[in-house]
Amino acid sequence: MSVNSKLYEGKAKILYTTDDPEVLLADFKDDATAFNAQKRGSIQGKGKINCIISSKLFEQLEAHGIKTHFIANPAPNQMRVRAVNILPLEVVVRNIAAGSLCQQTGLPLGTVLKKPLVEFYYKNDELGDPLLTSDRLYLMELATPEQVDAITHLALQINEFLRGFWQRCSITLVDFKLEFGLDSQQQLLLADEISPDTCRLWDIAEGDSNRRVLDKDRFRRDLGNVENAYQEVLQRVIKAVETKN
Repeated sequence: MSVNSKLYEGKAKILYTTDDPEVLLADFKDDATAFNAQKRGSIQGKGKINCIISSKLFEQLEAHGIKTHFIANPAPNQMRVRAVNILPLEVVVRNIAAGSLCQQTGLPLGTVLKKPLVEFYYKNDELGDPLLTSDRLYLMELATPEQVDAITHLALQINEFLRGFWQRCSITLVDFKLEFGLDSQQQLLLADEISPDTCRLWDIAEGDSNRRVLDKDRFRRDLGNVENAYQEVLQRVIKAVETKN
């Protein structure tokens, strides 16, 4: 399958068209951004690591009955995916209070939530990806009520599966971001990626609040050892997948 032209370049990936209009090629970059791209940098090997982690998690989710855009890996930092129209929503699932939830509510960092919290944010960098109420979401016609119900149900299903998977990796899944898109048949598919860029991941065996961080918070908060943390997550994912198989 030949690659044609660049379709889109985002903060973490470049999408290319292929000779099949239903298939795109995603090239994962080493670029790192935080705070709506106000902070920029590079994490060596991040593109390859995130692509491999995402691919393995998409394969696990597919086997669990969750439909995704993933097709194959033609290269370690490349993913062949089904073409979808991404809904302009960032879907955040939270199990433990961290990040903006603590900043906006005053909940102490590390507070375990009684049940998972599903939040919708408007995917718009210029506006700072604001948190949406249901009424605002429908006012802006970002998704239908049926789509919101389906996404919420899927997000909770994905959370249940991922919490168990990360547990096998001796990692606590604090929270994570998902994106969904519609294919040419208007089928809702999980898209984008699932990686240390999009998940908060804490080492279960580490009690120190800084050393336990295995995700992009190491970059956001200047904690250092970012590449090592990403590599550690990759090795644990590979081991968990191989052990299960």
